[in-house]
Amino acid sequence: MSETEQLVKLNEKLKGNLARSVNPYGCRQEILNQIAYVQSKGPYKGAKKALIVGGSSSYGLASRITTAFGQGADTINVAFERPPKNENMLGTAGWYNNIYFREEAEKKGLKAKNFIGDCFTQSMKEQVIDYIKSDFGGKIDLLVYSVAAPKRTNPNNPNEVWRSVLKPVGESVSGKTINLEKNTLVDQTIEPASKEEVEATKHVMGGEDWELWVNQLKKAGVLANGFKTILFSYIGPKSTYAFYHEGTLGAAKDAAEKSSLKIQKSIDDIQGEALISVSRAQTTKASVVIPIFPLYCLALYKVEEETGTHETPILHKDRLFRDMVYGNKREIDSKGRLRPDSWELRADVQEKVDQLMSKITEDNFNTKFTGYETFKREFLQLNGFEVPGADQKSVNLNELKKLKQ
Repeated sequence: MSETEQLVKLNEKLKGNLARSVNPYGCRQEILNQIAYVQSKGPYKGAKKALIVGGSSSYGLASRITTAFGQGADTINVAFERPPKNENMLGTAGWYNNIYFREEAEKKGLKAKNFIGDCFTQSMKEQVIDYIKSDFGGKIDLLVYSVAAPKRTNPNNPNEVWRSVLKPVGESVSGKTINLEKNTLVDQTIEPASKEEVEATKHVMGGEDWELWVNQLKKAGVLANGFKTILFSYIGPKSTYAFYHEGTLGAAKDAAEKSSLKIQKSIDDIQGEALISVSRAQTTKASVVIPIFPLYCLALYKVEEETGTHETPILHKDRLFRDMVYGNKREIDSKGRLRPDSWELRADVQEKVDQLMSKITEDNFNTKFTGYETFKREFLQLNGFEVPGADQKSVNLNELKKLKQ
């Protein structure tokens, strides 16, 4: 083998519900597939200069793709990702998503800047603002905040680190969940969060940092007239309330809604708009480790496939931005939130989901009786595996290391 070749065999590696490997070729093909979908829907009027905080995977990446290839926007992405190091550490999927997105955007004559680092830090905010002023036309007209993080350092006290937890509030919750590594259905009991854990999760997953971004961008004078900003939330059906909507993450989402009201007041003078969009249930790196949630997805996906309403992130976010954020088909609830999740929460869909969930057992959970095949495939695709059109079995590590953000 030459010095320029260090071939590494590509294997799916799972530990519980965490992916321990990546297929860079699959990541590239998934980017191409998502771009092709947006282009098949045609162009639509929207942002021209967009900042995506958390735009390297899932909903954030889908937002960036529809913004660039649907609206024709230049984009900036801020995300914490890792490059390849050795044959056992090929980097994160988001690392490659950033690179391959940039390559495709630049082919279309679009700017696509990637900042790698902690979005919560003051230094990152300053770097982005400096770039907007010097190389990005001076102003942005869209900020998408799509961050799911395990921890955040208190910006006023570097010695204090807040850590988010996925727990119920008030009482423990028991039920079954999936172990993707072992392909088993397992019992799970989650103890309630302490008051400190609830508050910490709100600091990490609420709207505090979203507020800081908007406030600093506005103070720096880089928000265009008519600027829009949007944060993604999730409510879900009553069957998941105990561990989600009424749990620590639900508390964080409530805090984010309060932040949206503060942000709205701060951008009224530039005819701005602060939006909360309630997303649908989705297979993401975060959602698969939410207690009991995967079981709900197995039932939901099966029903949605039968009703023709199942959406991957790119389908969901393209519809959101195309129809609701910039279109005339907004679905808004009593709190002013956009509700593209209405397809998931349709009464007929939820009735069938509840019926199916009650019939899922250890013997049938991973059969065609449920949406298990779709759920696991979408999870593997997050890391570039089982992507249509990507059939490579190995990768040249030295070539990967040459790729630039």
